[in-house]
Amino acid sequence: MADVKSGTNPLFLREEELRQCIELLFFAYRDFTAGPDEILREYNFGRAHHRVIHFVCRNQGITVSELLEILRITKQSLSRVLNALVERGFVEQRPGVTDRRQRLLYLTEEGKKLEQKISKIQRNQVAQAFMEAGGEAVAGYRKVLSGLINESDRERALKRILNK
Repeated sequence: MADVKSGTNPLFLREEELRQCIELLFFAYRDFTAGPDEILREYNFGRAHHRVIHFVCRNQGITVSELLEILRITKQSLSRVLNALVERGFVEQRPGVTDRRQRLLYLTEEGKKLEQKISKIQRNQVAQAFMEAGGEAVAGYRKVLSGLINESDRERALKRILNK
């Protein structure tokens, strides 16, 4: 296997090196989602449920509209997933304070337990990878992931992430 810690200048990567990085991303994503997928299967949930649980946890009181904007999925897709989470007692919907038509989303205690169970696995994976890579690599990793976010949405996404 090629040494991913090589001193290659990323500004002059050849096509093959870029393809290797893309492939590494596919393998990393596969393993990053494997543990959560196993837990989600126990609940008959999938990755869409995981994403909703994650973003509701990180943004308690988020509106359905804001969640749609983050996930960039159809109302119909979100409705199916959200209804399952609400019916099973993982997410609670409350009316908006100023606009009662708004639906504000919160994790229930059961939802918080499930989110912790899932995210613990991923936090441990990321922490281990960061420890192996070192501090300079962590900063580079964040820069690369930020650079992969669509430029028109990057500032808004980073603001949401970093203002927690």
